[in-house]
Amino acid sequence: MTSLLGALFVTGIDLSGTQRFLMMFPLCLAITVVYKTTRCATLREVPLAALGLWVTIVVSMFAVGVGLFLAFRVMV
Repeated sequence: MTSLLGALFVTGIDLSGTQRFLMMFPLCLAITVVYKTTRCATLREVPLAALGLWVTIVVSMFAVGVGLFLAFRVMV
């Protein structure tokens, strides 16, 4: 009998477009925490530095997405 965790790797979970979009936030947060952990001198600096970088990445991704959407609309 397959365990629940093993079943997740065999059968995918159906996610809607909004759910897939929202998965961007924890992915970006995980990346920023790992990056800032390797760059900060003390562990006390990591949360604030990671939050700042996370906001920067998310806002930049939105800006690029809006820019590409507007460029697409102009071309069509």
